[in-house]
Amino acid sequence: MKDIVFLIQCSDNKGLLSNITSFFYENKFNILNCQQHTDLYTNKYFMRIKIDMADLKISRKKLEGNFAQFAKSYDLQWSIHYSDYVPKVAVFVSKTSHCLYDLLVKAKENDLNCEIPLIVSNHPDLEYVADQFKIPFYSYDINKNNKLEKEVEIQELLKKHHIDLVVLARYMQILSGGFIDNYKNKIINIHHAFLPAFQGANPYLRAYERGVKIIGATAHYATVDLDEGPIIEQDVKPVSHELTAGDLKRIGKDIEASVLSKATKLHLDNQIIITNNRTIIFS
Repeated sequence: MKDIVFLIQCSDNKGLLSNITSFFYENKFNILNCQQHTDLYTNKYFMRIKIDMADLKISRKKLEGNFAQFAKSYDLQWSIHYSDYVPKVAVFVSKTSHCLYDLLVKAKENDLNCEIPLIVSNHPDLEYVADQFKIPFYSYDINKNNKLEKEVEIQELLKKHHIDLVVLARYMQILSGGFIDNYKNKIINIHHAFLPAFQGANPYLRAYERGVKIIGATAHYATVDLDEGPIIEQDVKPVSHELTAGDLKRIGKDIEASVLSKATKLHLDNQIIITNNRTIIFS
């Protein structure tokens, strides 16, 4: 069944659920699923509503125009997503392959609703992985002197392929503020630690030195503040003093791959609303 998803947020007021669902009833749409959340601390209201695309008897542009007019009355912030559109994802990598393999396999087996038309890297090492999946691989020799110039080239490549989402699958480069602004809330990064602990480089070594009893990974939207963007997904595993920093890194690989693919799926399935530096995630 094809569907249309609306993601909505606004200041909380009485009657929002009734008024919003009435809009779809009056426009003769069957509501397949409706989820809502009220944040009492910020006095904000969030909704994810899924309607049956079979009931769409007008153009998509007309539907969006009608809802935009309705949304003005309640000062709604909203977005609309059609299930028959397959998002295009660019995967950025450096030298480690575990997250890349996991994403490619899940996309190939349709566990992720997306196309991956290209892989971008700052090293040539993983071209063989791209070749296995018959995906074009673009390698850029990036250094501090040519970073912005190469980023312009990469963004042109992304525009050419109509990329909707960038996934940083252990891409060991810090993107510029301009790049991030151009893809605001459309870049997902995996950090190999349970944020906010051990931000930045070498988290497994620092976790070993600190003697932690759990290690984890965090997938978040990239922002100009390194490793501080809205968190999407996290997971942890228990560890003991008997393990070396290398052991922690090995165990962490599985967590990283799982967390990143879960976060990517949540984004692709339109289950996330971003509010300030937080995420509201509907099941």
